[in-house]
Amino acid sequence: MDILQQLGIELENHGACSGPGGWSTTVKAGKLDSINPATEEVIASVYQASESDYENVTEKSIEAFKEWRMIPAPKRGEMVRLMAEELRKNKDNLGSLVSLEMGKIKAEGDGEVQEMIDIADFAVGLSRQLYGLTMHSERYLHRMYEQWHPLGPIGVITAFNFPVAVWSWNAFIAAVCGDTVIWKPSSSTPLCGIAVQHICNHVLEKNGYPHIFSLVIGSGKTIGERLIKDRRIPLVSFTGSSPIGQRIGKVVGERLGSTILELGGNNAIIVDESADFKLAIPAIVFGAVGTAGQRCTSTRRVFIHKSQFDKVASMLIDAYQQVNIGNPMDGGVLMGPLVNQATVETYLIALDRLKEEGGEILCGGKVLDHPGYFVEPTIAKAENHFPLVQEETFAPILYLIEYESIDGAIRMHNDVPQGLSSSMFTTDLINAEKFLSHKGSDCGIANINIGTSGAEIGGAFGGEKDTGGGREAGSDAWKAYMRRQTNTINWSHEMPLAQGIKFGDFSD
Repeated sequence: MDILQQLGIELENHGACSGPGGWSTTVKAGKLDSINPATEEVIASVYQASESDYENVTEKSIEAFKEWRMIPAPKRGEMVRLMAEELRKNKDNLGSLVSLEMGKIKAEGDGEVQEMIDIADFAVGLSRQLYGLTMHSERYLHRMYEQWHPLGPIGVITAFNFPVAVWSWNAFIAAVCGDTVIWKPSSSTPLCGIAVQHICNHVLEKNGYPHIFSLVIGSGKTIGERLIKDRRIPLVSFTGSSPIGQRIGKVVGERLGSTILELGGNNAIIVDESADFKLAIPAIVFGAVGTAGQRCTSTRRVFIHKSQFDKVASMLIDAYQQVNIGNPMDGGVLMGPLVNQATVETYLIALDRLKEEGGEILCGGKVLDHPGYFVEPTIAKAENHFPLVQEETFAPILYLIEYESIDGAIRMHNDVPQGLSSSMFTTDLINAEKFLSHKGSDCGIANINIGTSGAEIGGAFGGEKDTGGGREAGSDAWKAYMRRQTNTINWSHEMPLAQGIKFGDFSD
């Protein structure tokens, strides 16, 4: 495979597990095939990691952490800067691999690598800004302050839909914070994980630093279970479905570990009477069709004022007819395949349920009759209370829902279990402010006149309710990867207690 060779990957030379000790040669855990979802052909096969591989990687990651945490944070940032330079050099090839293995179009694959570069640049600046606070002590000649320390080896479990970017959100921030990272990627996208591991650890190796990033490819029932139950892993960052995230939160919580949970989204856009359709229609189409509806931020519901419903529906249907579906590596293609056959079945089941619950398919709704996991993007008229609409279906199905008042639209918008991303298209200042106020969107992300999908890394990314409450990427999300310590120094010759407590004098 030319792309793999250009990325310096020779699969026959290593297994699916790497860390400070190098690549494993284990074969007893079985092979894992990487499937091209556009052709259903095997791209390559890798051997999965065994439980003994996991143990070996974890022990070596702990040892690497002891060394890495002592490197000054700006020096750690310099290593991340050099990784960003290597990613820039490999952007085209790595973006192509993302497109080939996951199925998103080439422009989105390249965009995902650019997101890695952006978060690396952010992390470089952050390496000089891991600030604590100074507080005034109530005690005479005492100084109080807080500082932040590296947390330890971080577990990162990522989903197929962003096979490289989400890892970088965690790994580059954790790296400048002084942590090492153990990564379990999706079994659907192992090659992307291997490629990234090669690029980043090669930078560390050239500069005399330990391999702080480890990769363990294997099933959730074996490797995943070991990771979430491991008391040596103080933090587990998980991106995936709400049901699995709920279990991970429980398991890690029972051992008093910490989690960053980025779970399901049931994202909605409100289009009010004043909306600029030149902005709204393209944003809705990209949000619903981009990545074939397989983003956690994909647009799944659109609330349209009843006076505009028919017009907006007609414009969206017309736009959908112009969506070119095909091989994601081909120019001009706007929508690639779903990731696998199971997702195609999920798509079909959802459409059957939609009809049973009283919905109406306005366009799309078919599986394309040729190799690959291709379906038509679908628009349907529905009601927000339908059980199906309350769920997240990871496929390109968009529900259009009428509303009469803006308060009613916001109420329906919030009346789902998930709370990730949200948007309103309006030129009405009062409606915009209401949507962003305490009585407005209950999501972690709320936008005006841009869509639900395509968040920038400068802000903290994450959502509320069944979305898990985690935050990654920008703002002060870095604090999750460190431990806070409050320090008090007594530089007097007395021993006063806080709150003026008197407890006797034992100095004689």
